[in-house]
Parts: sequence; C-alpha cells; structure tokens
Amino acid sequence: MYPILLATHSLVRWLVLASLFFALFRAYRGWLSNKPFAKLDNLVRHNTATVAHIQLMLGLWLYFISPVVDYFLDNFSEAVHMREIRFFGMEHITVMLIAIVVVTIGSAKAKRKPTDKEKFKTMAIWFSVGLFLILTSIPWAFSPLTSRPYFRSF
Repeated sequence: MYPILLATHSLVRWLVLASLFFALFRAYRGWLSNKPFAKLDNLVRHNTATVAHIQLMLGLWLYFISPVVDYFLDNFSEAVHMREIRFFGMEHITVMLIAIVVVTIGSAKAKRKPTDKEKFKTMAIWFSVGLFLILTSIPWAFSPLTSRPYFRSF
C-alpha cells in the first residue's frame, strides 16, 4: 500500500502545481486587465483548492503509514539531526499544511469579495503565497538537501 500511495502522492503534486499555475495566470490576468470574474475563474478557484485538499489527504495518509516518519517519531532525539529524516518527519508536513491553509483561505476570501477585481487580487496574492510555500517544500530531484525523483513508478 505504501509504494502505491507514495507514487500517487508524487503524481498528484503535478496536478496541484498545474492547477495553481493556471489559477494564478487567470487571477493575475483578470486583476491586471480588469476582466470580469467569469464562471471559469470561479471553477478554477474551486478546483485548485479541491486538488490541493486531495493532495493534503493523500499526504496525511502517507504520513501516518510512512516508515521514514515512524523512524522519525520513534527516534526523535537522534532523527531530528538527520536532514532527510527531519525533512519528511517534520518540515515537509508543516510547511505543506500551512500552504494548503493559505490556499484555502485565499479561495474562501476570493469567493466572498464583492467586486471582480478584488476576487482576482485576493486569489492572486493568497495563491502566490501558497505556491511559494509548496515550491520550497517539495523534495525536488535537484535539491541538495533532500531529493526525490520527479515521477515515481507504481
């Protein structure tokens, strides 16, 4: 079960990133060009938050069955000094939880704004912060600190 969940979580990250980039494209374009907040924009806002929440659920499930996290929690005083173990046991989950909260707040705030420009602006700012947090906490293949492949096989 663990390898399948890990591969799924790795794959869904690309959906999260694609939806955030598309939402940000729509948000900045609408905000800076004074476009009307169309049904598509609302759908993009909602779907972006939904995909992020699906990834969060997969990540939490993975966190609770991960042997790396088990080791981290069982050997905390030793493991906290091991960069890769600490990253997955503490740093990754903390920053990603914060990022999903930021995206969720941004989505909820944008939905309730009275004008189209405010909706786009709110979405642009909050989703940008969320995307920044996500990008800093993905274990990229090029990262010298903690790296993982871009795609995992099932």
